[in-house]
Amino acid sequence: MSTLFIIIGLFGFLGFGFLAIVSIFKRNGLTKKRFIKSGVLFVVMIVGISMTDSGDGQETASNEADAESEEVEEEEPEEEPKEDPEEESTEESDGESKAEPKEESEAASKEEPKEESKAVSKEEPKEEPAAEPKEPELTLSQENAVNQAESYLAYTAFSKQGLIEQLEYEGFSNDDATFAANNIEVDWREQAVLAAEDYISYTAFSEQGLIEQLEYEGYSTEDATYAVENMDVDWKEQAVLSGENYLDYTSFSRSGLIEQLEYEGFSTEQATYAVDQIGL
Repeated sequence: MSTLFIIIGLFGFLGFGFLAIVSIFKRNGLTKKRFIKSGVLFVVMIVGISMTDSGDGQETASNEADAESEEVEEEEPEEEPKEDPEEESTEESDGESKAEPKEESEAASKEEPKEESKAVSKEEPKEEPAAEPKEPELTLSQENAVNQAESYLAYTAFSKQGLIEQLEYEGFSNDDATFAANNIEVDWREQAVLAAEDYISYTAFSEQGLIEQLEYEGYSTEDATYAVENMDVDWKEQAVLSGENYLDYTSFSRSGLIEQLEYEGFSTEQATYAVDQIGL
């Protein structure tokens, strides 16, 4: 019987002692329990040895083993706080290690704007003199083209493209004509309005017809539309004038004149109004 206790105690002590050591590295929370079991089995092994030495001391050895096992079990709650500070210390060290990069990043983020602002403040005075544009020196042909363009605009309206074509017709190169159109002070939308008023002053136009005429003269669709929308024109009256012009040189039926006016861009309402006013 004593031999059985010795064998069980020895192998149990070695086995649980090895597992307890493994648990220390794995940190799975079983270290304490395995050390306790290993201690109990060690006591059992001692009891077995004592039983072999003295049969009389079996009862006392067993009592001592029971007492020691009880003491070990009672000490379990007291041993737990021993490892808690280690875990807390590791957590605190982790927290400190995590906090340090934050503090460094915050310090870096605070310092960076200062460095950037200093760099900008140092660079700004250097860039200002270089940013000043130099006025281009005009060649004689460019100067003449600019003067000629201003003369044209002084007495009639031109689109940008129309002015370039007119200067080219006068013998200026395309480069000089384009340079002149780009370097004179002119509101091309205002030129479109003036051109539209000129057209209306000597012949009748529908709203759409006048836009198309301005586009033909080189104005953009945007400028032509702006001009037509900003004129004080009675388009029904324009339809009447246009209908009378058609009847001055050829004959039309009522429906034929309405269709002709619609073809010129007048609405059906405007064309019908014109025919009614004419008397067809």
